[in-house]
Amino acid sequence: MKYLSLTAVALLTTNLSAIAQEGTPVQLGTIELESESDETLQQDGYVAQSGRQATKLESRIADIPQSIGTVTQDEIEDRKPRQLLEALEFSAGTTTSTFGFDSRYDAFYLRGFPAFNNGFFRDGLRQVNGPSAWYVNDPYTLEGIAILKGPSSSLYGVSGPGGLVNVVSKRPKSEPFNELRFTTGTDNRAEVAFDFTGPVDEDGRLLYRLTGLVRDADTPLPGYKDDKVLIAPSLTYDLTERTRITLLTEYSDSTVGATAAYFNPAPGVASETYSGDPAYNTFDNEQYRIGYEIAHELTDAVTLRQKLRFSEVDSELRYSGLYDFGGGVVGRGWGKYFENQSNFSVDNTIEAEFETGALTHQFVAGVDYTSSEFDAYSTFGTASAAAVEASPAPYSQGQEIEQTGIYLHDQITRGALKVFVSGRYDYVETTTFDAARVGTRTRDEALTGRIGVSYSMANGMTPFANISSTFVPNTGVTYSDPTDPASDRPAAPTEAVQTELGFKYELPGTDSLITASIFDIQQEDGVVFQPVNSAVFGGLNQVQVPYDLRSQGLELEGKVNLGNGLRMTGSYTYLDVEIEAGTTGTVGNQLSGTPKHQAALWAFYEPQSGMMEGFGIGGGLRYVGESYGDDQNTYKNRDRVFVDLAMTYDFAKQGHEGLEVQANVRNVFDEDGQTCSAGYCYRHQGRTATVAVQRRF
Repeated sequence: MKYLSLTAVALLTTNLSAIAQEGTPVQLGTIELESESDETLQQDGYVAQSGRQATKLESRIADIPQSIGTVTQDEIEDRKPRQLLEALEFSAGTTTSTFGFDSRYDAFYLRGFPAFNNGFFRDGLRQVNGPSAWYVNDPYTLEGIAILKGPSSSLYGVSGPGGLVNVVSKRPKSEPFNELRFTTGTDNRAEVAFDFTGPVDEDGRLLYRLTGLVRDADTPLPGYKDDKVLIAPSLTYDLTERTRITLLTEYSDSTVGATAAYFNPAPGVASETYSGDPAYNTFDNEQYRIGYEIAHELTDAVTLRQKLRFSEVDSELRYSGLYDFGGGVVGRGWGKYFENQSNFSVDNTIEAEFETGALTHQFVAGVDYTSSEFDAYSTFGTASAAAVEASPAPYSQGQEIEQTGIYLHDQITRGALKVFVSGRYDYVETTTFDAARVGTRTRDEALTGRIGVSYSMANGMTPFANISSTFVPNTGVTYSDPTDPASDRPAAPTEAVQTELGFKYELPGTDSLITASIFDIQQEDGVVFQPVNSAVFGGLNQVQVPYDLRSQGLELEGKVNLGNGLRMTGSYTYLDVEIEAGTTGTVGNQLSGTPKHQAALWAFYEPQSGMMEGFGIGGGLRYVGESYGDDQNTYKNRDRVFVDLAMTYDFAKQGHEGLEVQANVRNVFDEDGQTCSAGYCYRHQGRTATVAVQRRF
């Protein structure tokens, strides 16, 4: 069952094909082969109008009975995020500052729940991260981001209670486009990026795209680099008038620091003493992915699709830290950790549009499969970095996960009323290996579902409601006692149920979308991180005792293009995450590192005439409210405000068509204070600035 093909799901089309052949009234959409890609997030400025990311069917986002956040390519270009975390900062329900400055990982939370292991998708396929071998998704390779709020297992299978993030890769375009970009900035940043696309042949059946970058940069942390080499070729070919295939690939080799922490001399205190050893501080991450998407209009009544990808990441960490060895003794330790993580994922779907009486249906059925595995090797010592480097790194742990899912989804429309119904069955087999390579096998299965209702009113308002569930077998091992290495065990699956009410509003006469919602998520058997004051671990570890959480909140998010050169995005989040079952002294408390209030506003203005024509001016505010620094709720993180600025100038008026310069400043007022989560404290990155010169032709 490891390599499912289109024929595996073609059997499911028999009844639908028969309906069409017998002349029963059926209305089916066709594949728009002249568009760049069926998977593209349809967008204009900061507003995304439709896409396949939420329901696996082309749907208007305003009609979907679920809160969905988007980040368009224009917004990415205006704000110039350096990593995915920064791209998500202005979206409601997201928490990106839990661990302060840490460019090693995109560790984001959705509605209070971690989403970086089981809630991450690229081009609609699951992208599983290992304990340390995480896939790096550079914003320059993306043409959009969709953030699905709340449980989404009924279509996507294994994914977190807070939702999932699906990033959309840049794809070939039918119109020629070429870009060269040179960037410099603080911390000795030097970067060259390029993006070329267009038709290969005269009739435009074969399209290509080549995206890449080379970067050499430091960071404020000593010995902590931010280097990368990346290349992402892709091709699209129209095999026939009914069949299109897109090949998506990427290779990257990056080096960042392996230690991002500051020494904590006491609970709730992050000193200004960097914990790392600048001479032994590298995190080398080499990764690649190769896959394809194929769409075939089988008949006028049935469309088949398949998406497939294999990806692999090899990580080598050489780290150091200051550790409490007990009795008031603080000393330095060095460690070496190697990990290989690989994923194979395939998703097969059938989709159709048909009518049953007064009801119109958009229907999709599918089978998907994911195989994921990692192996880790590590060693640790306190003598010297040279001694650790010379010593072998024995096998420490590993895991193999195979997941198979079968799902159905129907979007039923009658006039202004829409009902979305989804159901899915998942079977997951997990084998966890200890240091002796002895495997422990667990098998989990679950049924998940969603039912949602929306009603499109003539004034642009669309009220909606949904109830949904999720199922998450967890990656890696947990420790029932975070101080005892012998208490490790495979993590039990996490389950959750959500109810959500809200509305979406398109302001009359504008290109806009405003979403408001209230939600209640009940999670059982969750995994959280707890601090470990032991050089044996050297950091945080997953704890599951079990951890039951209840997340309740309110979200507001708006995107608008005003047509006069002004585009804006803004959000507000109220979030209350209570620990209903957990470790001693935490029951009834608030989950640490989870601000109750967050707000963000970004605007970018390009005058369309007058003396300022050619200029672009942007600015943003990000407010992160108070939160607790540990799950015992003994101390708090203060609230903080971050300010970002941007300015561009287009030299077209001077006769240099396509030439532009752009400056971006993050954290203008250099807010570099501490933030704590799960009892350990980190520091924010201070002010950074970049200047880019780009030429498009």
